[in-house]
Amino acid sequence: MTENLAGLASGVQDPSHDVLHSEPRPLGALFNPGSVAVIGATEREGSVGRAVVSNLRVPAFQGKVYPVNPQHRNILGLVAYPSIREVPEAVDLAVIATPAATVPAIVGECVSAGVKSGIVISAGFRERGAEGQALETQIAQELKRGDMRLIGPNCLGVMNPRFGLNATFAQTIARPGNVAFLSQSGALQTAILDWSLREQVGFSGFVSTGSMLDIGWGDLIDYFGDDPGTQSILIYMESIGDARAFLSAAREVTLSKPIIVLKAGRSEAASKAAASHTGALTGSDDVLEAAFRRAGVLRVNSISDLFYMAEVLSKQPRPRGPKLTILTNAGGPAVLATDTLIATGGELAALSAESRDALNRFLPAHWSHGNPIDILGDADAERYQRAAEIALADPNSDGLLVILAPQGMMNPADVAERLKPHAHVHGKPLLASWMGGASVADGEVILNTAGIPTFAYPDTAARIFTLMWRYAYNLRGIYETPVLAEGPQEESEARRKIRAIIEEARSHERTLLTEYESKQILKLCGIPAVETRIARSEEEAAAAAAAIGFPVVLKLHSETITHKTDVGGVKLNLVDAVAVRQAYRAIESSVTERAGGESFQGVTVQPMLKMGGYELIVGSTTDAQFGPVVVFGSGGELVEVYSDRALALPPLNTTLAHRLLEQTRIFKALSGVRGRKPVDIAALEALLVRFSRLIVDNPAIKEADINPLVASADRIIALDARFVLHDKSVVASEIPKPAIRPYPVQYVSPWTMKGGTPVTLRPIVPEDEPLMVKFHEALSERSVFLRYFQVSKLSQRVAHDRLRRICFLDYDREIAIVADHTVPDSGEHEILAIGRLSKLHGKNAAEVALLVRDEYQHRGLGIELLRRLIQVARDEHLDSIQAYMLSQNIEMRNLIEKLGFQVEPADEDGVHLTSLSLNAR
Repeated sequence: MTENLAGLASGVQDPSHDVLHSEPRPLGALFNPGSVAVIGATEREGSVGRAVVSNLRVPAFQGKVYPVNPQHRNILGLVAYPSIREVPEAVDLAVIATPAATVPAIVGECVSAGVKSGIVISAGFRERGAEGQALETQIAQELKRGDMRLIGPNCLGVMNPRFGLNATFAQTIARPGNVAFLSQSGALQTAILDWSLREQVGFSGFVSTGSMLDIGWGDLIDYFGDDPGTQSILIYMESIGDARAFLSAAREVTLSKPIIVLKAGRSEAASKAAASHTGALTGSDDVLEAAFRRAGVLRVNSISDLFYMAEVLSKQPRPRGPKLTILTNAGGPAVLATDTLIATGGELAALSAESRDALNRFLPAHWSHGNPIDILGDADAERYQRAAEIALADPNSDGLLVILAPQGMMNPADVAERLKPHAHVHGKPLLASWMGGASVADGEVILNTAGIPTFAYPDTAARIFTLMWRYAYNLRGIYETPVLAEGPQEESEARRKIRAIIEEARSHERTLLTEYESKQILKLCGIPAVETRIARSEEEAAAAAAAIGFPVVLKLHSETITHKTDVGGVKLNLVDAVAVRQAYRAIESSVTERAGGESFQGVTVQPMLKMGGYELIVGSTTDAQFGPVVVFGSGGELVEVYSDRALALPPLNTTLAHRLLEQTRIFKALSGVRGRKPVDIAALEALLVRFSRLIVDNPAIKEADINPLVASADRIIALDARFVLHDKSVVASEIPKPAIRPYPVQYVSPWTMKGGTPVTLRPIVPEDEPLMVKFHEALSERSVFLRYFQVSKLSQRVAHDRLRRICFLDYDREIAIVADHTVPDSGEHEILAIGRLSKLHGKNAAEVALLVRDEYQHRGLGIELLRRLIQVARDEHLDSIQAYMLSQNIEMRNLIEKLGFQVEPADEDGVHLTSLSLNAR
């Protein structure tokens, strides 16, 4: 039996992906409707209802338009209907422009009438307070009765210029183009519309989101991510909404299309203004930055940068590093560009000796002999061309900015012509700043037509290069193959003990773990901590100190007193047993007095270590929108003063942990400075990975601090630790979930194939990429054909750009189970099979696919993987799963029919759609 089952995408296969989606686009009725009903249509001048009907009656829109108003029989020459129920055909899109109080009932009528999508332009909802929020709740309840999707309320509407759709009350429609612009501010959107018409900028979609009661950022990113007419997605954001949905969609789409966000509310004052406008809180800006980095989203600080970045990322390759070469005929503009480059995080590329020699051979003696490359004011087109060729070929450079200031008899258009051949041949971004007005206009047209972005000012160009580098850096961090820090994640005795410590504390209504408990947790998750013992008497304290070895530190240990009276830690450095006893009595007396007579609980005894390293802090906090957040930086008593820290969303792998380290100023010192040996960075990365797993595995942890964590060339060890828990009264559903779904450890289990070969069936991890290369090397051409419906070259199947889609999963969207076998003789791991479950956009369903190595077929592995995936689908509360299968795969057909799949007749290509309903248990 050939155990291979595959997905097919409408006959068009994506060679970069292991699963080929086939679902229809779920928001198609919103952006390309065949019929539109305008509820609240009217002929009254200046009204929203009139404006929307008028905008839809343009010849460019080919759909039918149905005005709905019980007071009119005809509106702007169109037959009007008293209600949506009276419209003579099924409606794809309903635009609602009626008073807020009437909207819930109207939405309910639309749902009953089978309307597929809606836009609520009306205002007067959550931005009004409790009364408006209650109306939104009613609308949400009506939407649950059917499949209708809704934009708004309180929005401008939606445009799709490619199809002539203008379902807004704006005065005109945007030009068609390849940029999707999504905005929470209708006023800003109308201003952008006016600007775009003047600058001839076009859009594939122009969407005002409003309050995002139903359709949110994640839905829109999914839609335009799938849209072949969209090259980039620009967002003006005031609130994140469903953070998990946003990040999930963004992480998938940024692989192929840039997502560029202008987020309002960076300052506290701006945050309050945004809240009063949208009725939503903006949250912590630092956490938001970390979230954007994790999703590969580029954040900019101005409207102009939104469109600059959309242009340059569509025209030029991303830089491989931060080093820019500047070529100029004027010193001043190059200095300005350099200042901006350095200030925004870029670097000047150092000219190689070969480049310097090559330039010396034809440039005047007084050229700058360095970067910026000043080729002097008398430079002609040929001098520019030859210098640009050398600069772009320099291995030290990641990009080139060419600056031209009109001087003498030089023709800017001639220089532009000479640069055209270099627009896309070096794999490096090429930017230009043609300074001036009418005299450089022709040259700018030549450059832009050739795909070389131009900027009026060189400092703007330098800033844009740095933004390009930041975007490339963030993407690479997400999808670089990490090192496997430890074995596959699974339930363990250590995890159970950690949960027991936490639940024991919560059962006693404590929200603060003792230092002893905190350090026990660290040790259980593999983070080294100083030896700590509990003492409840003078004798125990002296004995513990003697066992540990002097000198020691005595610190207050109290389950009840510390929590209720906030006594804090009393630290004493002690050198002998007599001093320990005296200190114990002093602490006992002080605590008893301050605690109002409550019993003294004891002290912890630990060795007093010589520092000899760097004081760091590793911690976590809980954000209301994004859930747990990991913090790393300089630690010690002055941690707040230095404020050298970086944030990341857990869970981390070693690559993401390294990026977290790189964002801090102390990282340079950890890498070794002034003759000091470097810290073991790999060990520090592994520690951060384990700490991040601890946090996501135990949602009851509200805050955590390891401070100081002492790191030197010889060791990394925690001196102090503190864990704060959510109060027992806070139920699990009220605790913010991780914005990135953690590894689904519940799907890890051992299994034995026919013949006795043991495997571990587990979800795939990014670290599996090298194993997946070997897996594909072992496949026969027949297995490849039956899986992908075509013969695919090995070099294509094992390319990093493809395998990263297979191994770097968002477990909210896809779960792939691999059969992991450990070779007895070598102890090496190998993947024998993979099964994948991919959720379909806009549906509570998924697509399934299987692939088994040839020598392990017919041993029960394929059917076991399929059973596991069916159970995963049930656990994920899906309604159904589907797959596609070639007609010649007879054995697989028998297998899936045995498991309950229904098989439809083959299409003209010999492909069967198979499906399994999961509603019947």
